[in-house]
Amino acid sequence: MSSPRLVATDLDGTALRADGTVSARTAAAFALVEDSGGTLVFVTGRPPRWMHSVAGAVRHRGLSICANGALVYDLHTERVVEARMIHPDVIDESVRRLREHLPELVFAVEYEGGYAHESDFAVNGDDPAYGRRAAMRALTAQPCAKLLAHHPTMDPDELYRLSVSLVGDLVTPTHSSRRALIEMSAHGVTKASALAVLAAELGIEAGEVVAFGDMPNDLPMLAWAGTSYAVANAHPEVLAAVDHVTTANDDDGVARILEDLYRR
Repeated sequence: MSSPRLVATDLDGTALRADGTVSARTAAAFALVEDSGGTLVFVTGRPPRWMHSVAGAVRHRGLSICANGALVYDLHTERVVEARMIHPDVIDESVRRLREHLPELVFAVEYEGGYAHESDFAVNGDDPAYGRRAAMRALTAQPCAKLLAHHPTMDPDELYRLSVSLVGDLVTPTHSSRRALIEMSAHGVTKASALAVLAAELGIEAGEVVAFGDMPNDLPMLAWAGTSYAVANAHPEVLAAVDHVTTANDDDGVARILEDLYRR
């Protein structure tokens, strides 16, 4: 059996360790894919502003699909090369519906080049990297790559199901966090939709792709790829959906599979 032509991997919780770093073994496995003629694509919920350290670890090679499919990011130039945004009118209506049923929700938005949030949205300190505080009207005044909603007490899976029922006709909700944080992209935009476009541009079919993931936002990509893997620490729905399970992210589960696939 020939090696996959394309490897698509999630980052946080999958290819990265719990501290957010790329291990030496995983970096070497990524290089092995490309040195063997394969294409490596990071497919992540991360915004581009969180990609610099990863770009350095892989020698600034390749493309990354960021914000759950909304942004395609060139790791060499560290620039967004393609964007699929949510229109302000859609953001407004989505917020209205969600807040009408769940008034405890607080919101944030990822733009193509920045981040902003309501004053009550939980962020990690006052570092400018975590964006500016703004009123809801200001947040929704321009197109965004991702609309985020956080609930202080709900179960994440329950909040996801309710969000789909309330705004699934306007946007594409998903989640990738252990807390009740919903991430919404433009309608129809997922990791799978963006990866399928990129693969088609490269003349690669789904059956020639191997994908790795750990959380529900990875499910569309894992279903689309010809071969799918979950790391052992993955969400139960992901573990139930994939073809194979490898070891946990902190045990270099992705690297172990790539070494086997590309050293035949």
